[in-house]
Amino acid sequence: MNVFDGAMALAPVSPGASAKRPLVEVRNLKKHFAVSEGVLSRKPSATVKAVDDVSFTIARGETLGLVGESGCGKTTTGRCILQLERATSGEVVFDGQDLSTLDRQGLNTLRERMQVIFQDPYSSLNPRMKVGDIIGEPMKVHGICRNRRERARRVAELLFLCGLNPKFMDRYPHEMSGGQRQRVGIARALSLNPQFIVCDEAVSALDVSIQAQVINLLEDLRERLGLSYLFIAHDLSVVRHLCHRVAVMYLGRLVELADSDELFGNPLHPYTQALLEAVPVPDPDIERRRAHRVMKGEVPSPMNPPSGCVFHPRCPIAVDECARNVPELREVKPAHWVACMRV
Repeated sequence: MNVFDGAMALAPVSPGASAKRPLVEVRNLKKHFAVSEGVLSRKPSATVKAVDDVSFTIARGETLGLVGESGCGKTTTGRCILQLERATSGEVVFDGQDLSTLDRQGLNTLRERMQVIFQDPYSSLNPRMKVGDIIGEPMKVHGICRNRRERARRVAELLFLCGLNPKFMDRYPHEMSGGQRQRVGIARALSLNPQFIVCDEAVSALDVSIQAQVINLLEDLRERLGLSYLFIAHDLSVVRHLCHRVAVMYLGRLVELADSDELFGNPLHPYTQALLEAVPVPDPDIERRRAHRVMKGEVPSPMNPPSGCVFHPRCPIAVDECARNVPELREVKPAHWVACMRV
């Protein structure tokens, strides 16, 4: 069974300027939400700075990991890239096209090339639809494989590609395990032959043994289909295995960005260092001897973020200047970017 046959086969990237250009460029992205005083009030009383001046690129065939504590703005960043949320300011450029300039029809056309895999494989699938209809619906909506028989053949190929028996197309989501449902979600994301996929905590709801299988599947699909991923996660061990580069977010801002091996081997920002120190070591003897450094304080509210560096109230090396000036994300070593005045 060959998933690359016919009109649905993935078009190779042509050489030249387009191949050298990043597939996704995020420039000074901001997303602020107005918060009202009450349920019936329309007057905004505060603003939540969910994403505040974030910039990065994703190359063709690359997996960029986006990590940080819950509520730091990772998912909002992914939704803004996909235009599921309209950014307050900044640009999202996909293959040279500024998405903010497109109307609804232009976005619908471009969304064939951008897809998402959600965190919960049960709530993201319609429980009233069979698996074959769930995977085939995007093709029907976008006018691909309009013939029902051709669509069924394509669904069977996608199920096979994602490690499922094609007979599963006649099952409902509740008749499958969590890992199988997430594979259905991956097959649905692949149904339009995308180039770029946002994986929003795609394995965090799965058992550890199933996580490894899904991670290996995502890595295999990236190599076979030439996909690019934005992999949003909080499990650093998963990120280290799957991602080429890693971006660390704290309270809506990027604090560090580097190659995966470089960031895990030589973290420079105090927040990144604290995150890595919190990861348990499998060897109990090493874990027992390891010195643990607990971050002081709590994560500030995004409605009232600290002045200057947003991490300075919890930072062990902060000075007075950190409370006054916002550090820019600068390249302190080749391909290693840090937003810290003390580094």
